[in-house]
Amino acid sequence: MFAGATIFTQIMELLPWRRFHTCVSRYQGDYKVKTFRCAEHFRVMAFAQLTYIREGVKPTLFTFK
Repeated sequence: MFAGATIFTQIMELLPWRRFHTCVSRYQGDYKVKTFRCAEHFRVMAFAQLTYIREGVKPTLFTFK
């Protein structure tokens, strides 16, 4: 069984998350959000772009669970 990090995880680690969270807080991206925060939304959309998923966000979310 593979024990290392996936390629998607390695790509996500390269992103400047501190700057991302700074922008989210500056523009109040998570204002009144209860469950699906901006960082999670970004990860889902990036995963969809990298895997060419065309069905939408909902099937992509079930991939992560």
